[in-house]
This record gives sequence, structure tokens and C-alpha cells, in this order.
Amino acid sequence: MLKSIRNKFENYKPYINGFENMKRYSILVPIVKIEDSYYILFEVRSKNLRTQPSEISFPGGRIENGESPLDAAIRETCEELGTNKYNIEIISQLDLLITHMNLIIHPYVGILNNIDNLDINKDEVDHTFLVPIIHLIENKPTYYKNKLEVVPDDKFPYDIIPNKEDYKFQESSYPVLFYEYEDYVIWGLTARILENFLKVLTE
Repeated sequence: MLKSIRNKFENYKPYINGFENMKRYSILVPIVKIEDSYYILFEVRSKNLRTQPSEISFPGGRIENGESPLDAAIRETCEELGTNKYNIEIISQLDLLITHMNLIIHPYVGILNNIDNLDINKDEVDHTFLVPIIHLIENKPTYYKNKLEVVPDDKFPYDIIPNKEDYKFQESSYPVLFYEYEDYVIWGLTARILENFLKVLTE
């Protein structure tokens, strides 16, 4: 038995418990240099999309079978912005984001070397806009906390756990951030990833 255990775990690479039942996405935080200033490029999603129409996001999407998270981030960015992988210079991976919606998001930060010849996919992206990084550093987001609570299954087996129906499930919360720039409001998961990038940048 011990030999079998050693063999099974010899090349095992830990990831996220339960990831098989979660949706996996990759995104890119694209940095653009214009003259001597640096910006982040954001997308406004098409109003015709079934999910999150007209929301602000980063380029990205679902990780396909057999595809690495990095390859997915580059592929999705190329498809949405109409560019090619040679125009993207990856700097680093950011922190994984695990959500209460069973999403695993692999964020990357990279440089878009040239944005003059982008051919935006209008089926997915209405338009893009740039925000100066210095603006995002100097203008902190507003924070709100949403509450999460456990609602047990109708057939939950209280009879086999301590305290039966009096068992106290722990509540939790998750932060909701809002960054504002001109007429744009950046919030949700995009804001969470943006906050991670800015935190690393300014520490």
C-alpha cells in the first residue's frame, strides 16, 4: 500500500480541491504605454451577449480542454481584440481568484505593445477604453460587503451530525469594489483582479 501511495503522489501537482466541478477562466490585465504614461485597457462587453452584457471586463474567457491557463489568456485576448500573440508580452501571473460562483480565474498581467491596429471582435466587445494607472493608484475604490450564508438542502441529514437541527452554519462575506473613471464604473470580479494588480504594484 505504501509503495502504491508513493507512486501515485510522486509527480502529483496540487491545485484546487474540487476544481473538476468548477469553471476555469483566464484573463489578461493589458498595460499600454502611450508616450511616457502607462494605462490599463478595459473592454466594454457587447450589449448582445447573454451573460453580463455591457459590463466592463478584461480580455479573457474559458480555458479549453488541454489548454494551459496562459495559452487561454493569450488566445482570448487575440480573439477579442483582434491582435496576435507577438503583440503581447506577459509580465507575470497574478493571484488566483476563487469565487463563490464556482469560478477559478487565472489572471495575468502583460504589455500590449501596439494598439493602433486592433481589430475588435464586435460580437463580444462593444468598445475599449484606457485608464491611467496613476489614476487608479490615487483614487481608491469604494468597498461594500455582501453576506453569504448556507441554505441547507431540503433533505439535509441533520440526524447524523452534532447538534442536529441546531447546528450553526458559519456565515461569510465577500467584498464588492467599485472604481470610477469618467463615465465608467469598474466593479465585480474585474475590480477584484484590478485591486490585486494595484496592491502588488504599490507595495
